[in-house]
Parts: sequence; structure tokens; C-alpha cells
Amino acid sequence: MAGERDLTKLLGGMQPRLNPGRYVFTVVTGPAPVGVKPVVTVAEDEGLTLVLRKEEADAAGLAYAYVAGWITLRVHSALEAVGLTAAVAQALARAGLSCNVVAGCHHDHLFVPYERAAEAVELLETLAAEAA
Repeated sequence: MAGERDLTKLLGGMQPRLNPGRYVFTVVTGPAPVGVKPVVTVAEDEGLTLVLRKEEADAAGLAYAYVAGWITLRVHSALEAVGLTAAVAQALARAGLSCNVVAGCHHDHLFVPYERAAEAVELLETLAAEAA
């Protein structure tokens, strides 16, 4: 099934869900350490970025500086959809919230400051209600 492209439908159907746990961004040179199960990986010239549970990073002795909450937008967004990331980022930016976005084939995933993750979900629920 193809994902949704209509911005109004995407915003109205976001259904943001805060996933349990604390997540961190770290970089390794080489493969992920044994026992580490990243939820996101990004290969860059500087190394392999891993987004993983804080507990796993701590156990593996991996350094990090940013602790995030992970929000999944449960609407099935098309990769070609235009405006969802911008609308979400703008709503969070107005509240002074940083947001790191990762797109999967079915959903968009947001990593926001952990201590403000519940607030971010509320802001996104308001945005969704206004679009519906």
C-alpha cells in the first residue's frame, strides 16, 4: 500500500506515539559493538552514527551528549510527501524544541530532548487536531 501524500491528511492522522526509553546518538568507526541494537544507523564519512537506547550505549561504553525521547508519527507517510517534516519541525521550533527526524518506509520518527518529549507529543497532537 502506498503512503499518504496529502499534507492535511498526514497532519490530521499523525497519531504521535512516545516510545518508551531514552535514546542517544553516538558514532563508531566500524560495525556496531556486539550486543548493541540500534534503532537507526547512518553511514557518514566520519563513522557510523547509531541511535540506540541509553542503557545499551552505557553498557558498551559509548560516548554521547544528547539524550532523546523517540516519537513515532503513526500515519503511513509516502516518502514523496511534501511538507510533513517542515510542519512538524516548525511547530516544535516555536516551542524551542530541537527535533531530529528520520524517515522509515512507513513512518517518520522524531528524536526530541528527553525531558520535553511529553510536551512535544502534546504539541503534535494539537497540530493534528487543528488539521483534522
